[in-house]
Amino acid sequence: MTQQITVFGFGAVGRRIVEILAARGDRVRVATRNLPADLPYGVEHMACDVLDAADVRRALAGSAQAMLAVGFAYDSRLWKTVWPTTMTNLVEGCADAGTRLVLIDNLYQLGAKTKSRTEDMALTPTGKKSAILADVSRIWQAAADRVRVAALRCTDFYGPGVAVSHLGASAFGEQAKGKPAQLLVPATIPHDFAYVPDIARAAVVLLDADDADFGQVWNMPCAPTRTPRELLTIGAATLGERLRVWAVPPGLLRPLGLFYRFAKEVADVGFTWIGHISWTVVSSRAALASRQHRSRLASPPPFAPLRAIVEMAGTRHVRPERPDLRNVVLAVLTALVGGDVVDQAILVGRSMTHCWTMTCTP
Repeated sequence: MTQQITVFGFGAVGRRIVEILAARGDRVRVATRNLPADLPYGVEHMACDVLDAADVRRALAGSAQAMLAVGFAYDSRLWKTVWPTTMTNLVEGCADAGTRLVLIDNLYQLGAKTKSRTEDMALTPTGKKSAILADVSRIWQAAADRVRVAALRCTDFYGPGVAVSHLGASAFGEQAKGKPAQLLVPATIPHDFAYVPDIARAAVVLLDADDADFGQVWNMPCAPTRTPRELLTIGAATLGERLRVWAVPPGLLRPLGLFYRFAKEVADVGFTWIGHISWTVVSSRAALASRQHRSRLASPPPFAPLRAIVEMAGTRHVRPERPDLRNVVLAVLTALVGGDVVDQAILVGRSMTHCWTMTCTP
């Protein structure tokens, strides 16, 4: 028997989830403010603003389950209001409709840790976005006796259609154009990345799970942990290009944030790239581990980044407008220490493994 599922959001993750559900015969309703141009055939659309409680209730009518896969601009000033409002609207709407809710979640709310992130870790917010998401988690956790919620916590995304990401338009996208990859994070610190098509499959696994699997969080499984440099090396080799990477040192993010808001927001979650502590994610729940094996989620395709490069190259128009990182960093340094010092530092830095101004990987 098919079921009706309402999917809130139609971005990189939401689109993949909808495609899987529609292909297997579920009745799918996509709830977004505007009608997507590439909505799959047979999928219903309903105009909905997740910040409007009445809109959310209308979108949930008749649905046995709901998927929250919305995204907001990467700005803590915005997150402070939109995320608590969205979660409250979804929780209350699902409670009234008797609808189960699966949400695509984050890991920031766990704060700084010295070991791999597991589902049983306490909320220990570090920074603005971390504190906001911790409060959002408490909203659905406090309603556990009224609504069934399962959270799929994911590390940084990458893959087709993901432009705003450490491995998105500024990294793989730049490589695809024959330019150096640009990073606002260290290139040599191990870090888990979640491949978008795998996130969608994991989300569907939770939609199919028993009620006993709800009321808790699940960590998104990832491919073996690698550094950004290692992933970009695969991309460069596939393109037949020499690896070139510009990485902004962590110490420069906050000064850079005075001129470039996105850098300030990345600095706010800098604890995910502290020292040489690997930002790894481990699923400690045996039930999901078993399902991962059957779904082949534990072993994503070894060349998943390559598909991201190819498809990103075909979607360069989605790259958000922003200043070139090299020019912005040089402008900040010049303002702080003077042009002559900057010029000398760059010349010296190019002959060093780690340059205090910027790492340029040959």
